[in-house]
Amino acid sequence: MLSALSDRTWLWAAAGCYFAGLAFGTIALLRRGRPAGAATYALIAIGYVLQLAGLTVRGRAVGGCPLGNPFELLQFTAWSATTLYLIVGVAFRHSLLGYLTAALAAGLTLSSLAVPAWDASQRTQLFGSNPWIELHAALAVFSYGVFGLLALTSVMFLLRHRTLKAKDLGWWAALLPPIRDLDLIGVRLLGTGAVILTAALAVIVLFFAREPAAVSVAKFAATSLVWLACVTTLALRLRGRLIAQRFALLGIALFVAALLSLVPVDGSRQGTPARVEGRTP
Repeated sequence: MLSALSDRTWLWAAAGCYFAGLAFGTIALLRRGRPAGAATYALIAIGYVLQLAGLTVRGRAVGGCPLGNPFELLQFTAWSATTLYLIVGVAFRHSLLGYLTAALAAGLTLSSLAVPAWDASQRTQLFGSNPWIELHAALAVFSYGVFGLLALTSVMFLLRHRTLKAKDLGWWAALLPPIRDLDLIGVRLLGTGAVILTAALAVIVLFFAREPAAVSVAKFAATSLVWLACVTTLALRLRGRLIAQRFALLGIALFVAALLSLVPVDGSRQGTPARVEGRTP
């Protein structure tokens, strides 16, 4: 049933829902001074289901987790961030988190769909017959989605800090959760990302001990650098040496670094110019 439509058709529909959530939230902000929490959450949830369907179709076509080119990497990162938002977002339904998540998901999905060169090559059986490498890749990119949500909460923290510093108790302040809650969720998100990324590296280290020639140095180095930045930031925060604005800024920087690390990861792969069966341009 899923394969009746092409993967890109599903993903375009998902991107449309994310963009609709962003547009609806923007209109609500301009007209009422607050985002439409329930409506935005519903649109993101619908987009999530459509995106999951598209990634499932793509996964069946390529014979594994769809992480073979920039298009798939950005789609999977957006899906990961949305997954986590749908789990924790109910607690922030009256805040800007849903609006910012819609913006992030729309930005990643629409940009990946709008650049055909990012999806110009088909990589079937990317991970061969080894499920450990596939597990490593999926965990690593999923952690990047966690860092995406961390970046959004960091933006909200900076906005809340600004309203408190300026003693601004206007409509902006009403949209934002308490600053302590934002700090707490930021630490928890960073910890969650660190655990997932550590597991991803543990998997590849164990595999490297068995088949060192099968592990890409570029991919391993890029992921390791992001992990080092993540655990260093977490350690400094837990020791109280990195707090408030500096922690929030590093939360945003960590997500940017994670996205940049996808460049050497994708560059280390050998792709074949081809079209996946059943896909439309």
